[in-house]
Amino acid sequence: MDRRIKIEQHSGVGMLWFVGWLFTIGYLNLGFWTGVLAIIVWPYFLGAHFAG
Repeated sequence: MDRRIKIEQHSGVGMLWFVGWLFTIGYLNLGFWTGVLAIIVWPYFLGAHFAG
């Protein structure tokens, strides 16, 4: 039984997203739970901040 296992790792985009998420939390001065909520509604927080 000569089975070959191929492992591919595509973590570059995920890491870029995570870094951007951390930057957004710091830039907007969000608290911890607001930051956790920002994972889901990240565009809303950015829009609300830059709108006024």
